[in-house]
Amino acid sequence: MAVKFAGTMNAINRGLETTKPTKGADMVEDWEAALADIDTSGAKGILRDLASLRKQLERDEPDADRVHALLHRLGAATTKIADKADSSQEKLKALGEALTEAGEDSPEEEEDTAAAAAPKRARKKN
Repeated sequence: MAVKFAGTMNAINRGLETTKPTKGADMVEDWEAALADIDTSGAKGILRDLASLRKQLERDEPDADRVHALLHRLGAATTKIADKADSSQEKLKALGEALTEAGEDSPEEEEDTAAAAAPKRARKKN
């Protein structure tokens, strides 16, 4: 999980606008796989938003407003569940805050149920 934190935080620190959408989609797939079997309140919502974000990043021209709204929502949700994590609480909080700052609030954002129902990559076995 430390590699996922490092890669995501590096992308945020460099500026998400400098990260290619395909690389962002790969990072999202890694997070989807890592969170697939987490049974913490809020994790399912994060997985749905990750699926929506991945779907946007895989498009030829991602909708920037939707991406920002998803980042903001993912940041808030990540910060909220950080206290429930057995380990990496501080890293999760930092990631959540960084995602929230990278995005912008959009209360009208709709849930992308099609993307959530069809995750691209299954959870990796260790």
